[in-house]
Amino acid sequence: MHAMADMRGMHASLVTPFTRTGEVDAASLERLAVHCLANGVDGLVALGTTGEAAMLTPEERRTVLEVCGGVARESGVPLIVGAGTMGTADSIEQARERAAFADALLVVVPYYLRPSDEAVVEHFAAIGAAVDVPLLPYNIPYRTGKALSAETLLRILALDCVTGMKHCAGGIDHDTLVMLAANPGKAILCGDDAYIYPMLRLGAAGGIAACACLAPSAYAAMARGDGTDALKLHNALLPMADALFGEPAPAVLKACLAEVGLIDDPAVRAPLRAPRPESVAAAMAAFQAL
Repeated sequence: MHAMADMRGMHASLVTPFTRTGEVDAASLERLAVHCLANGVDGLVALGTTGEAAMLTPEERRTVLEVCGGVARESGVPLIVGAGTMGTADSIEQARERAAFADALLVVVPYYLRPSDEAVVEHFAAIGAAVDVPLLPYNIPYRTGKALSAETLLRILALDCVTGMKHCAGGIDHDTLVMLAANPGKAILCGDDAYIYPMLRLGAAGGIAACACLAPSAYAAMARGDGTDALKLHNALLPMADALFGEPAPAVLKACLAEVGLIDDPAVRAPLRAPRPESVAAAMAAFQAL
């Protein structure tokens, strides 16, 4: 097994910038990744949902991995790489293709099919057995359609191939409380940007945040802080997070990143579409108020 990377802290979930002619903009992607690390985040995430991974060609995905892998290696930080689909065989194929670039593979709970809890555990075990890179299962029931009990989440965390979990319950439900109270000894990372602060207070090890692309220093400070200062940052960041997710992500986020010059163009790929100007204005106002 590949050495388990330290998954604690704040990880920026990177967008994939495009040029005006529609290609992956490697220069903008590198600039954004460097900016996030220079402003305190602990790691990077490539080819997540925020990165529009499903809308990229295999060649484009490789470009993203080469750029992000280079920045992460130069900075000595972990790179988490998205992999996985609804089928186990296809997920293994993706994991094998991307493992060489990854310190951990972010693998979503099989979606749409709603397999049994036992089958979900077996899914992760099979992928983990096929690669020598640890897995970071991605639990997001409001997108996958598959809810997992705290008992099942803890069984997944107990797998030797698993280094932690990205947990996006869409709130803090009872299963989240039970899982965190069990103190499973592996990094539970909050993936709902608005809930990172309360999850940290309950024992989460950090977060994976798309919003950290725009405000990396604030998210990094919130993750490292405690008490009143961290709560103040949470309260200041909440309007921005709400605004950035006011339309299907990452459309508003990309528009804001382009407005501040971190990427050259705000384009997203279909079926996503450009956001309304008022959505971008609201997010920019919240960001500028930080």
